[in-house]
Amino acid sequence: MSPPDDQGKKPRNPWDRGDSRQPGRGPWGGGTGGGGNNEPPPELDELLRRARQNLHDVLPGGMDSGGIFGLVIFAIAVLWLASGLYIITPGEHGVIQRFGAYNRTQTHEGLGYHLPWPVEQVTKVSVTEVRRMQIGFTEQRVRGGYNQRQDMPEESLMLTSDRNIISIDFVVQWNIKSAEDYLFNIADPDVTIKKVAESAIREVVGQTEMFPIITTNRDEVAQRTRDLMVKMLDQYKSGVAISQVLIQEAEVHPDVQEAFQDVQSAKQDASKKENDAGVYRQNLLPNAQGQAIKLRQDAEAYKAQVIAIATGDASRFTAVYTGYQAGPEVTKKRMYIETMEDVLRNAQKMIVENNGKGGEGVIPYMSLDSLKPAAGGSSDDGSSGNGSVSINNGIR
Repeated sequence: MSPPDDQGKKPRNPWDRGDSRQPGRGPWGGGTGGGGNNEPPPELDELLRRARQNLHDVLPGGMDSGGIFGLVIFAIAVLWLASGLYIITPGEHGVIQRFGAYNRTQTHEGLGYHLPWPVEQVTKVSVTEVRRMQIGFTEQRVRGGYNQRQDMPEESLMLTSDRNIISIDFVVQWNIKSAEDYLFNIADPDVTIKKVAESAIREVVGQTEMFPIITTNRDEVAQRTRDLMVKMLDQYKSGVAISQVLIQEAEVHPDVQEAFQDVQSAKQDASKKENDAGVYRQNLLPNAQGQAIKLRQDAEAYKAQVIAIATGDASRFTAVYTGYQAGPEVTKKRMYIETMEDVLRNAQKMIVENNGKGGEGVIPYMSLDSLKPAAGGSSDDGSSGNGSVSINNGIR
């Protein structure tokens, strides 16, 4: 090795040939100012030899080729080790793999280090970003900043529990809750989530009638779909969290729209008839029940009346029979008087007393007009002949 330069001596340019008379000459022999003679440039081998010789003179202690190689290796090693540094930004997780196998996850933000490639490598995953997946339709941005919507029937058409075909477009919002599960447990996360979403909503729609889906129960269908997706993705250990399912459109397929309108009209007519029948029933049934109760009460009253009358007649007959046994003549006379009282109670009566003088002062007279009411008429003087009795004494 060459001895080191003296202190205070200016280092030599590796391209300088050491000619003090022509300092600062370039590798092709020309001056640094661009002037100089017209000598041709040296050959490539000569150029490399000069550069190597000048570099050897500049390096401390006149380092030989072996020292240069070691310095280069050291620099490469430093750069290789420095390549293991990485930064985790807010909202990211760093998944470190060692020889391709999962090793650890850095969940806190800041500077981190892993063994350089190919020993270890880091994959950064955003876990706070809310991702959005469209199912049943696609949107493409066109001129003017507008989104052009295109329906995808193979995804949107579904069969309900009452055998109707509807078209549903919905959006799934999701994020990553476990970076290592997301990277290693499912091969294609986007495709898996889409297939799970289609399967879940088809199951929910297949258990629900059409009319609630297209009118008032959209939120319930969306919530049931989300719950079913969460259950399936957790079984797969996908590391995915479903935040929300939003139904954009739910309508009858255009090909069956006319038939659907006819069916709905028929259902409305049937419902109206059923309501009218219900109203008629509500009006008729209480009246019939009231009449039935009245007839039942009348029958009970008649029953009690008949029983009471029969009981009274039986008691009266028993009393009369007992009195007859005690005094037959008296009883007979009393019965005769009571019977005649009943017979003559409503009859017109005329009593002529015979004092034994031959009926002087009395002219026996029978009004022939009194016989007309017996034929169904009434007398001229307004007297009724119903049950009229004339008692004439002394008429022969």
